[in-house]
Amino acid sequence: MSIEFGTAVAEDVPQLVELLGILFAQEHELSPDAEKQRRALEMILADPSRARIYVVREGVKVVAMAALHFTTSTAEGGKVAGLEDCVVRPEYRRKGVGKALLEHVIEQARAEGALRVMLLTDGDNERAQALYRGLGFADSAMLPMRLRLR
Repeated sequence: MSIEFGTAVAEDVPQLVELLGILFAQEHELSPDAEKQRRALEMILADPSRARIYVVREGVKVVAMAALHFTTSTAEGGKVAGLEDCVVRPEYRRKGVGKALLEHVIEQARAEGALRVMLLTDGDNERAQALYRGLGFADSAMLPMRLRLR
């Protein structure tokens, strides 16, 4: 398996929508909606100062993705990143692709000057939690809450 890391481009959107469909089908609080995912991906790609989508490719096939969304934290006194949409195609799982992608994304956040990376994961997704902890993420006492406006 010969893989390479990169940043998503507009031509990747159909494959990214497919990957998000895989991810959202396994998440408890999220549901796949290809049109919503396409629209959001295009917004992200149009303004890399707000967020970046990193991908793993094998040839022309996008086999994994993860997004970093940037904001400013008063607690940290500077730029921070939120990690979202981390997904690996099922046939590429348990081969080190996810770990390698996350290491790459963390390094990109560091290079961007981010002071912290935060993420959310399903409470029962123990395999993902073990991966995140192995990369230095720690459990937080903060409780995520959600208010849908639409």
